[in-house]
Amino acid sequence: MNPFRNRHPVRPALVALGSAVLLAASVTVPSAAAAGAEEQPRSSVALDWYDTTAATIAAGGAPTQITNSRTWGVSWLAAARATRLVPAGVDRGDYQDAALASAVHDALVALVPSRTEELDAALRTTLEAVPDGPAESKGVAAGARQARLVLAAREGDGLDPASVNAPFTVPPAAPGVWQPTPPAYAPAAQYGNRLARPFLLDSPDQYRLPAPPALDSARYRADLAEVRAYGAVDSTVRTEKQTETADFWLGSSLTLYTEPLRVALARSPQSSAGRARLVALFHIALVDTQIATSDTKYAYLRWRPVTAIRAGSIDPDPAWTPLHTTPAHPDYPSGHNTYSGAAEAVLSALVGPRTAPFKLTSPTAPGVTRTYTAWSRLSQENVDARVYSGIHTRSADEAGLVLGERVATHALRNATRLFGTL
Repeated sequence: MNPFRNRHPVRPALVALGSAVLLAASVTVPSAAAAGAEEQPRSSVALDWYDTTAATIAAGGAPTQITNSRTWGVSWLAAARATRLVPAGVDRGDYQDAALASAVHDALVALVPSRTEELDAALRTTLEAVPDGPAESKGVAAGARQARLVLAAREGDGLDPASVNAPFTVPPAAPGVWQPTPPAYAPAAQYGNRLARPFLLDSPDQYRLPAPPALDSARYRADLAEVRAYGAVDSTVRTEKQTETADFWLGSSLTLYTEPLRVALARSPQSSAGRARLVALFHIALVDTQIATSDTKYAYLRWRPVTAIRAGSIDPDPAWTPLHTTPAHPDYPSGHNTYSGAAEAVLSALVGPRTAPFKLTSPTAPGVTRTYTAWSRLSQENVDARVYSGIHTRSADEAGLVLGERVATHALRNATRLFGTL
């Protein structure tokens, strides 16, 4: 029996947990259905700096996804802490806007110094709209202070690109054991993630998954047969729509989820402080999820479908080629799906499992636009996409959703460790 089948996409307890997180932070918790009826925030400073963060990372960020996730997490955690408490005698909105902008600016300048000129200009624009006075000056000072503190706390956490791709010695070839994959046969990537220091997990292996299906199991045979048929570059059973799904979700999860998170942020009726918490918690949960993903991947070292089909004992086909090039790390679990599972859990808990329709495009599927109304739909498509790409088994995909949800739930339960102390 597959322990990952029929995963309930949104557990009521998870939504309740998200409400508790936000209530503990003294902000209004809207339901997704009621969000449109709530009074909207008075300014777009959080959205402005969300877009500035996205542009900064796109233009000058690191080559490793988890490092860029860390940049999001650090800068917006500083903003969330800086906006949490408002000094007496100053305007709340002015203070929070100045604090958010100052915190994100200073953290990004430290982490992506090549974009200092653009970040300085963005800060000037924000502060020009905030009335001069104690609220502005105290907000700027609080943002700068929290940026310094968070940067210092995360120094040496092992999430820099060199540490993320720490060398890994490939074990001898054996049934089920990961080996470098064609066409490049590149060295293992992201091994160092499992050696990094998480934000909220007690250890990288805290939520390590059970072992993948045994090579002699019916589930393994079914997995392999499915990916062999639907994931081949020359598949005769994969439909045009299924190929489009594979192409659409091929790129970086960080990139593909930037717009869904922005949609949630734009539709949130929360103040700048509440919005900062949403972005910070999302990305911190995703950093920890990527750490946990690499822990499970390198604990079990399950070979990729291309190796299993070409060199395994079940109807070997040395010429079989997947639709898309296989990434250079083990199959189980799928990193795209751990990301999806965590993102779905955080968004469902903090803004509700459904939202008004929104459109999404993908840099790896030019000209394609898809419309969504539920975060779970993104996860469902990710599961199918990696099979249709020929680069993951369905067991690896479904296990990924479970791991992501577990790590995100841990982040929600322990959010006071992020925001409860200044």
